[in-house]
Amino acid sequence: MIIKPDLMVSVCCTTYNQEQFIAQTVESFLMQQTNFQFEIIIGEDCSTDSTGEILKSFTEKYPDKVKVITPEKNVGPHLNMVNAIKYCTGKYIAICDGDDYWTDPHKLQKQVDFLEQNPEYVICCHYTKVVDTHGNMLYVEPNPVPLVHTYHDLLSGKQVETKTATVVYRNLPEIHALFQKPWYFDCYAADKFLKIFATSVTGGKIYVIPEVMSCYRNHTGGIWSMIKTDKRMEMVISDFNLIIRKFSYRGIVKYKLLKLYLRRYIIYELKKRRIRKVYATVKYLL
Repeated sequence: MIIKPDLMVSVCCTTYNQEQFIAQTVESFLMQQTNFQFEIIIGEDCSTDSTGEILKSFTEKYPDKVKVITPEKNVGPHLNMVNAIKYCTGKYIAICDGDDYWTDPHKLQKQVDFLEQNPEYVICCHYTKVVDTHGNMLYVEPNPVPLVHTYHDLLSGKQVETKTATVVYRNLPEIHALFQKPWYFDCYAADKFLKIFATSVTGGKIYVIPEVMSCYRNHTGGIWSMIKTDKRMEMVISDFNLIIRKFSYRGIVKYKLLKLYLRRYIIYELKKRRIRKVYATVKYLL
């Protein structure tokens, strides 16, 4: 892994078939006003629409700023992200999906300033506005306040206002060791696992700046929103079981995880008559 001394941030974006949104996303990167250099790395996963052509226009206009990484064939969201991150050479990495976008031109500057001044934090996030396809607001927190999330908070399901488009994290080899774990490719919420792993291996915390600086698009073409409710619950439970088996914890955190399982997932599993799975999960947490 190479870190360029004169490059502060690598903006890492992944996209697939997002022709309707990708231009606005990239423009929101380019509008950033900073007192440092940053690069834009985009993993384009062999889209079948005009996403690739749109991105080509950006690389032609900003050849020193925008770089597009395209695999030989479609590899899926996990590998697409891993492949793009390999090209990130900044001290920090900012993440954003190709259908979300930033709204504050000083977003990167504010987050980098915070991380530079607070070494005990490994990730800096901020609040997000949820919008529909046309940019109409669906939800925004009316009274943002500073938030701090620890490793144990994340383990037990607390990750308020840490959506992917808000994340800026330290570009450290110990964090990227996650991508060498075979089980990482079995998870569904890859961003959640990145946050848990980063706080686990560094002992650092996540800080949430009390400002709304990005938009999360809730639309029918989104990867998560296209999934039916039952399938979505299956994925969430699968991730929960992966978390409790691959990360270390004890005492009160184990109790919180058991409580989380009993409150959110056990009724669904019992309805599906998965008595053995329920028994195995509860036994593991006792």
